[in-house]
Amino acid sequence: MAAANGPVVKLSLFHLTWPIFLELFLFMLMGLADTFMLSALSDQAVSGVGTANQYIQIAILVLEVVGNGAAIVVAQYLGSRRYIEAAKISALAVSLNLLAGLVISGVFLLFTSQMMRAMNLQGEVLAHAEAYLVIVGGGIFLQAIINALAAIIRVHGFTKQTMFVSLGMNIIHVIGNYALIFGKFGMPALGVKGAAISSVGSRLVAVVFFLWLLYKVLDYRIDFKFYFTWSKEYIGKILHIGLPSAFEQVLYQACQIVFLYYVTYLGTEALAARQYATNVSMFSYLFALAIGLGTSIITGRMVGSGQKEEVYHQVWKSLRRALVMTAVMVVIVMTIRYPLMRLFTDNEAIIELGAKVLLLSCLLETGRTVNMVIINSLRAAGDAKFPVLMGAISMVLISLPLGYFLVFVMDLGLIGVWLAIATDEWIRAVSMALRWKSRAWERYALVEAPESVVPAEQSATPDVV
Repeated sequence: MAAANGPVVKLSLFHLTWPIFLELFLFMLMGLADTFMLSALSDQAVSGVGTANQYIQIAILVLEVVGNGAAIVVAQYLGSRRYIEAAKISALAVSLNLLAGLVISGVFLLFTSQMMRAMNLQGEVLAHAEAYLVIVGGGIFLQAIINALAAIIRVHGFTKQTMFVSLGMNIIHVIGNYALIFGKFGMPALGVKGAAISSVGSRLVAVVFFLWLLYKVLDYRIDFKFYFTWSKEYIGKILHIGLPSAFEQVLYQACQIVFLYYVTYLGTEALAARQYATNVSMFSYLFALAIGLGTSIITGRMVGSGQKEEVYHQVWKSLRRALVMTAVMVVIVMTIRYPLMRLFTDNEAIIELGAKVLLLSCLLETGRTVNMVIINSLRAAGDAKFPVLMGAISMVLISLPLGYFLVFVMDLGLIGVWLAIATDEWIRAVSMALRWKSRAWERYALVEAPESVVPAEQSATPDVV
């Protein structure tokens, strides 16, 4: 471990980003594996699980209040070379997230039926959604622990290690899916319930490995008593970043649920097309999300060490790279959109509808890319409230009414939903770019920079295996 008066550690964007990209890719494969295998059962199973996952995604975002907030606070403390405090905040994050996860798991176990009926689901789709949500939702506390541990390990620069754990989790999940959905390897054929059990089981295995990794790679070992030492100062700093960050994400997902509610009135085929197109679209912005997360780690470190001029230019450089990668992925998706949709279904109506909305990727994903890079950097710098304010204005006051108008008044159906989301992304993208350019974020650092900072060219790259 670097001494308190040692050199400021310089992290390479490339070495941080490629493992994050693979980790995110594997995480998305986890959801894609569910959709792909369940599509062999029925489009109703896919629609039910897709709707249930909207609630799961909101729960995960709530759990990121602590994980994301702690990661940013820890990054700035590491940049300021205050390692003991970073270890204490890391332990606190694990304890807080576990407590929150247990509460949310209890809510899912008690209110699954009411949640799914509120989404206007009926018949077989409703039955599939309830069966999936009660199992995956009941085990969501495992994801709470994963969120905290992965964020802490990643912000220390060990992105490759978290990627390997994700790889193992996905292998277990895919094998479990195959065995439990279709009744292979002597297992019962449980269908949707099998996919849910596989998901929870793979997360349990991941928790064990992340805990082992936490004590394997961190320079300053976390004392067991740190998990029970709750500091008001540290909690305040975590929530100062985590609450606005998570609220913005919850707001986004809540709007997606409203859009999903619109789609339920368009029929089962539109529901299935939305789910398939959403899964395909994820791969369009995967590089941008990885670059955004990698840049946020660097931003937190640099802000903590007082290197604000360097980080200002780093974010613009990261954004240019992200836009190039997104453009490449969008062109690929648009070119092979029909074969991609046929991977999931042979229903020509669903294929045609999904292919149409994928044509709008060029508009939607470029705006989303700007937001992923700059919003993550604003949070890492401590400026977490501005993205929430703009999100509330753009998402709630503009995109939802616009979506209703396009879907039901203009009769554009699912295409209207995509256009409304793209409008929101671009309104926020322009406002975030102007915010970063204004440099107002420089006032929001959470820790004081060390008195002496070694220039970047003299700093060492961490020895990450």
